[in-house]
Amino acid sequence: MRSVLLVEDDFFDTMTAQKAFEKFSVPHRLYTAFNGLEALDLLLGTNGAEPIRPLPEVILLDLNMPKMNGHEFLAEIRTHPDLSQIPVFITTTSGMDVDRLNAQNLGVSGYILKPLDFETSSDMVDSLSLLEKLLR
Repeated sequence: MRSVLLVEDDFFDTMTAQKAFEKFSVPHRLYTAFNGLEALDLLLGTNGAEPIRPLPEVILLDLNMPKMNGHEFLAEIRTHPDLSQIPVFITTTSGMDVDRLNAQNLGVSGYILKPLDFETSSDMVDSLSLLEKLLR
């Protein structure tokens, strides 16, 4: 089954994404990890985690997380040939130019500012449209 990996430490944001996948009938299984280390375990099948197979088509990644933040996670997956080509969309509260530039330098496919408001945000509509095209 096709899938998406959401790496997000905020329970509310995780629930919002899960509800949005249901609401918009996204035909992908949504896997979740609460930090970069957990996400790596899911991708690599390490530390007893069952690996996601086939690999997710897209990763939705928060930047500010404990244990391994989004920048560290991005840098790590870019060193793995099997993982380096997975498109990554940043979902973050940080509108700081330095965070956006660092993410762009690590080859992200998009940068979505939170809070994720699936009802009214024109940015989110654009982002979901882009995500939908990518998942086809």
